[in-house]
Amino acid sequence: MYSVRRCNANDYANWAQLRHALWPKGSVEEHVADIATSETDVMLRGYLALTDGEEAVGFAEISIRHYANGATRSPVPFLEGIWIAPDHRCRRVGRMLIDIIAADCAAEGFVELCSDAAIDNNGSQLAHEGWGFVETERVVYFRKPI
Repeated sequence: MYSVRRCNANDYANWAQLRHALWPKGSVEEHVADIATSETDVMLRGYLALTDGEEAVGFAEISIRHYANGATRSPVPFLEGIWIAPDHRCRRVGRMLIDIIAADCAAEGFVELCSDAAIDNNGSQLAHEGWGFVETERVVYFRKPI
């Protein structure tokens, strides 16, 4: 069985370790520093999925963005990342994380939760659909070095 809770300062080490598994650039310590800096303005929020033994086996992270493609309102909570340890996948842990995040956001008056996935990341797209997300658009971004 699993439980999900919103992270607090006591969870930074676990949050950073799981975050590092998803985004391995930079050290765990750098992730802790990023979390501590970003969370103080309440724009970044983390959630941990825990086993009955309180082992952190997954996380999801949202930010409150001023704008997101496909959003109908602004500001909007945006799923920045989600990761579940391989041994705990396909056990509805991701769904639990998304459901708690959605409930928390709804309680604050938000009407939607937005996210994105790389255009070639079919696994992520299927997971989002399974969590109840609906595709709104496809975008190709460009840049011109100057």
